[in-house]
Amino acid sequence: MTVTAVRKDADKLTLTLDAEFEATPERVWQLWADPRKLERWWGPPQYPATFTTHDFRVGGRSQYYMTGPEGRVTPEGYWEIVELDPPRRMAIRDGFANSDGTPNGDFPGPGEMNVSIDPVGEGRTRMTIESIFPDTNAMEQLLAMGMEEGLKEAVGQIDAILAEQPARA
Repeated sequence: MTVTAVRKDADKLTLTLDAEFEATPERVWQLWADPRKLERWWGPPQYPATFTTHDFRVGGRSQYYMTGPEGRVTPEGYWEIVELDPPRRMAIRDGFANSDGTPNGDFPGPGEMNVSIDPVGEGRTRMTIESIFPDTNAMEQLLAMGMEEGLKEAVGQIDAILAEQPARA
């Protein structure tokens, strides 16, 4: 399995997931940069994401929704791209959105997501996703909604996507 560790730190208000892949950092980066690849893994298998906007640049914004067994799931989600250092690091402000893209105040957030992508050997890469919650209540509510399990399932889909892509020298 790709996920190697998950850590929760209530004092720092973080949930951190580590995963390793048989791929270069550039190939792992493309899983975030290409919205069609991102849709194949962002969200657990039973709740796939559809990105309606993906402006992957500093100052850009992405918006997505998930579709569950009964159809489209609300609320939607959004990302504001804060920092990009391809193919090594990104910082994203993420939150729940209404269908018009405005933040949905009925849910916690927004939070922060820091992603690092680091080589750990020949053709192997570690990706760390650190979610930072705005407060303890938000962390408790999102974990109760299944965020940890959903993130593990989502990232668990990446190996199959990478296996389809031809390796580059």
